[in-house]
This record gives sequence, C-alpha cells and structure tokens, in this order.
Amino acid sequence: MKTIMKTLLTTGAALAALTAAASAQERDIVIAVSIPAATHGWTGGVVYHATEAERQIEEAFPNVDIVLSTAQSASAQASALEDLTSTRDLAALVILPFTSEELTGPVENVRDTGTFITVVDRGLADDSIQDLYVAGDNIAVGHNTAEWLSEQLGGEGKIVVLRGIPTVIDDERIQGFTEVIDGTNIEILDIQYANWNQDEAFTLMQDYLAKHPQIDAVWANDDDMLLGVLEAVEQSGREDIRYALGGNGMKQVIEMVMEENAMTPISTPYPPSMIATAMYMTVAQFTGQAPMRGSFLLDAPLITPENAEQFYFPDSPF
Repeated sequence: MKTIMKTLLTTGAALAALTAAASAQERDIVIAVSIPAATHGWTGGVVYHATEAERQIEEAFPNVDIVLSTAQSASAQASALEDLTSTRDLAALVILPFTSEELTGPVENVRDTGTFITVVDRGLADDSIQDLYVAGDNIAVGHNTAEWLSEQLGGEGKIVVLRGIPTVIDDERIQGFTEVIDGTNIEILDIQYANWNQDEAFTLMQDYLAKHPQIDAVWANDDDMLLGVLEAVEQSGREDIRYALGGNGMKQVIEMVMEENAMTPISTPYPPSMIATAMYMTVAQFTGQAPMRGSFLLDAPLITPENAEQFYFPDSPF
C-alpha cells in the first residue's frame, strides 16, 4: 500500500487528476517547504527534486503557492520558520529538519498556528507534532546492510562505523545495524559522527586506520561519507579491509555495485526524491478531498549487481 501510494502521487497523472478539484478553490493555498541547503550530495538531490516539484505543482494548481526555503544550519532553518509564519498565512509546512531536536520546538510553534505539518526524512523528537510523515525505512537500511555484512564475514570480525548527524534517522540506522551485529561475534571497534560529510569522513577514517591495526569492514551509514572512507583506505594502502559500505543509492556508488566492485558490492536506496512525494501528498490534502495523514515509509531493499540498474538514474544530481 505504501509503495502504491508513493507511485500514484508522484506521477503526472495524479497531478492532472487533482487539477479539477483545485479549480474549485476560492483562496490561495500557501505551502511552505523548508529544507537543508545542498551541503552534501544527498541534500543537493533534495533541493533539485523540491525545485522540480514546486514547478510542477504550481503549473498544475494555479491557486497553490509553494514557498521554498533552504537553510545552511539548524538555527538558520528555525529562524526562517519564524519569518515564514510572521509574513505568510500558511496552510501547510513541508519540512525536512536540519536536525531533529533543534527543530522540534520551532515546528511545534508553526503547528500551533493551525498549520498542517508534513515531516520528511529526519523526524522530530516529538512525532505527535506531525500530521504526515514521509521517509525511507532507516531501520531497514541499517538492518539489511548488517545482515549482508554478517553473512559475508561469517558472523565474526572487527569493524568500524561512521555516524551521520544527531537526528532520528541516524539513530534508526544505527539501531537497525547494531541490533543485528549484537547477535554476532563481530566487534564494533569505533563508532563516531562524521556528519554525512565526505571530508570529515576522510579525516575520521584516517584516525580509525591509525588507531586500529586490524579492520575487516567499514559501514559509513551514507554514501557521501563512504567516498571519504574509500579515499582514506586507498591512500593508506591497507589490505585488511574487505568491505566498505554506505547507503542512500548515490549514482557513483550504484556504478560501483553495477561493476561488481569487490569492496563496495552492495548499497541500499534512500531517494532524495521523497521530498517531492511529500509535497504532492500535502497538496492532495487540500485539493484532492482525501485526508493525507499517517506515516509512509519507502522500502530499503539491498541494491546488488543483479538489480542495480533499477536504482541507477544517470541524469540525477545524486
């Protein structure tokens, strides 16, 4: 049902079907979309898909005004929300929070004005604030990666882990991963934040390599960080590391999987286009006479050489 809903609401046919209902509206519907700026590859994809969705929605619905805002930090995003609510009568807010804790209060303040709240990807610390939640299945991202890695390592070995930034989705990925690893003889030697940043991951991986003489595998939790890890491993000349894995389905990593790269033979999808799905669903709340409430999780199957072409989009920015 979740997959069907995602597919239906992201097609041009769905937008066309809702246009007739939109024409009956007598007032402007202002929907704010607040997202992080393109600070790394995945958020670059988010900005791209949000911009495309804004164009498509406003073309299909003349009475809907999409106000798109990007922020370089959690504090900047919170400040932008204050400005939006003071200058606009918002029907809805679609937000991909920069961080979970820092944005929970500001989003709650928006909700208290009567605004419909759609949260995307990085959940808030209090999920009762949201009306609609759209995200990938982060627990499955961690769980499915750990299951594969455990099988390849025979249930034993030494690994290091790189975390993203302090958010609900990072917590969920780590939860899914460690729940599997804790049931094996695999030892997690080190686990630290690299903030989903390639350069920080490069530096952290250099530290891991200096501290630990034996590392069988690395999980970077995200493909931007994975690129930094791979660079550090290559420069070190170390040959003990059998696998370096990430997640999110960056096209550069999908290419590695398609080529059956020995160190990075799998990935998991986490498409930045989910922001567009959330925007379409929020518009449907006001134009389609169909309540859009609840949580919608996108699947996170393993991407392997056998199915990688299904997840490869060469024209995508991510």
